[in-house]
Amino acid sequence: MNGEMVWKTEAQKKPAAGNKWLRLLVKERYLWLMALPGILYFVIYKYVPMLGVVIAFQKYSPGKGFLNSEWVGLDNFRRIFETPEIGQYFMNTVIISFYQIVFAFTVPIFIAIMLNELRSVVFKRVIQTLLYLPHFLSWVVVAGIFYMLFNSEGSFNHFLTGMGFDPINILSSKDNFREMLVAQVIWKESGWGTIIYLAALTGIDNELYEAAKIDGAGRLRQIWHVTLPGIRSTIVILFILRLGGVLDVGFEQVYLMLNSAVSEVGEVLDTYVYRVGVVNGNFSFTTAVGLFKGVVGMILIVSANRLARIFGERGIY
Repeated sequence: MNGEMVWKTEAQKKPAAGNKWLRLLVKERYLWLMALPGILYFVIYKYVPMLGVVIAFQKYSPGKGFLNSEWVGLDNFRRIFETPEIGQYFMNTVIISFYQIVFAFTVPIFIAIMLNELRSVVFKRVIQTLLYLPHFLSWVVVAGIFYMLFNSEGSFNHFLTGMGFDPINILSSKDNFREMLVAQVIWKESGWGTIIYLAALTGIDNELYEAAKIDGAGRLRQIWHVTLPGIRSTIVILFILRLGGVLDVGFEQVYLMLNSAVSEVGEVLDTYVYRVGVVNGNFSFTTAVGLFKGVVGMILIVSANRLARIFGERGIY
């Protein structure tokens, strides 16, 4: 009897899980209200549209809708591997993405480290602001700037001819198109990445630098043994997230810069999906292509995160 009473007493003391979450929600209600717009954005524009991937398994007809369109199973996915041009567009996407990872991903790290070494706070903030400004420009504006600078009658070619060199039409050159895309990304987005790494650098204890100085380490040694290890976790997390979008190289940027002269090296999966899916109305097949891209990105994120945890990093989950 006493044991039963003790058990009831303990059960009464233990709060129900639902009440616990309700009290937590009430306690942090203002934080949840602040987060609500972001949550609604992801629910409405990210998660709800995911229901539309069902048409990847259908011969979708807008007139019949989702429920009445003919089911074709994996036929659309088989067609991905049977369509010859998709292989070329896939390789273009991977190559451009590889260039962006090697150059556009690493440049902000070097810039952040160099800015961190500056002693003048005013000069550092001025440089940081100038680097960050292009981030606010749309790709339409960036494409317009590059067209004005690098077309056959642009400022760049006027400079070359003035120096006695032959003009170069970079916008129509297969050899330079991919590099031009990467250069645009570096110019436009390096400031944003730099801010992230500078924020991570502020978390490094200054005593570590003092200890390195006492041990006789110069500036390069301090960067190698203190600075880089201090931001390593941030680099790993951003790298994992970047791998998730390895097949997303920026539709708007590529679409604006693409022309018939460079389509062989510049057409990517995103522009192909737009051209075949939106323009030609082949919604089911291009949805299958998009779903394939998402699965590849998920596999890369999971694999990279597992590898990071094996090497002692926290990863993203």
